[in-house]
Amino acid sequence: MRFRGAALGALIGWAALSGCASDTEPRVAQDIAFRGDGVLDFLRPDSTVITRIAIEIADTDSSQIRGLMDRRSLPDRGGMLFYYEELAPRSFWMRSTPLPLDIMFIGGDGRIVNVVPRTTPYSDNRIESEGTVQHVLEVRAGFTERNDIGPGTIVRWRRTES
Repeated sequence: MRFRGAALGALIGWAALSGCASDTEPRVAQDIAFRGDGVLDFLRPDSTVITRIAIEIADTDSSQIRGLMDRRSLPDRGGMLFYYEELAPRSFWMRSTPLPLDIMFIGGDGRIVNVVPRTTPYSDNRIESEGTVQHVLEVRAGFTERNDIGPGTIVRWRRTES
């Protein structure tokens, strides 16, 4: 009996140290500082600027996998641009993402193909492009509506010097 108690105690201690939270429980959101890697302009058909935002650029596998997961803040005029070399259908989800977002899928010509507004935090539902796209942009929910941005809006972006 004494051995079983010690074994049970060791097992409980190991489980506590191994971080046994289930995949369905939301992780704790963090204050991750926004890193301005560049700027992005939204343009009307006549090339006049609708608005400009600062962007973080996710251009590595690890930064694209991480995205805005666990972030509890994002500037009103900030976003994350997922940069891909190839055109392809894209699919995202909101697992471990506490902020509602507007997600824009951008074609190879720099035009927004489709917008999925006001995504649901922590959702495993797939958010998909309508066809092949080259980039994806995430901003705070309501941004596209406030700025009248939708399919056909042109985006132009550039990295800033650090």
